Amino acid sequence: MRPRSAAPIPTSPDVQIESEQRVWSGRFPLDVFKFRNRRFDGAMSGLRTWETWRRGKAVAMVPYDPVADAVVLIEQFRFPAFVAGIHPVLVELPAGLLEDGENPEEAMHRELHEEMAMTADRLERIGGYMLTAGGADEFCELYIGRVQAPETGPDGIAWHAGEASEEEDIRVRVWPADEAIEATLTGTFTNSITAIGLMWLAARRDGLRARWRTSR
Repeated sequence: MRPRSAAPIPTSPDVQIESEQRVWSGRFPLDVFKFRNRRFDGAMSGLRTWETWRRGKAVAMVPYDPVADAVVLIEQFRFPAFVAGIHPVLVELPAGLLEDGENPEEAMHRELHEEMAMTADRLERIGGYMLTAGGADEFCELYIGRVQAPETGPDGIAWHAGEASEEEDIRVRVWPADEAIEATLTGTFTNSITAIGLMWLAARRDGLRARWRTSR
């Protein structure tokens, strides 16, 4: 993964940035800010210090086949999950960070190809979400995309994929939509953006399926 440029900090009369210091510049930079912000009573706060991991803009997509009524999800090892003490192989949506100058839909199609070796012929935006508001500036644009679910074995596994240059080891599995939604509602899936996307699908599936099945 190539290093990405951190976006400029917005300006606002309700936020006064006193200083900014880059304390780490690895795969993603870590900046320390000293600032004051407008309180609910209208006054400015005292001086505050906050470390912010500058990950930037991201995209994710629920790959949904309306004919098969199935979703195609990925599984991969996540070291931070291991550190957190949960099972480190997470069930996830295809997702990734935007390259410099890339728009979200272009990035989503790229990530879908890199992580799953698949394409989507339709994308609809679900919404935009902060993933770790207490420590990172990552903001994820979430989509649902129409795909054709691949053939699988009895275990639902279609194939393995991933970007070789990044040592990605990704397993692609097809889930009946009902099973994936149930796994979300029971807390089996621990990835937050995956849960958001699948709960959206649970709420909107009937209308989406009717619309997408008749518009190919």
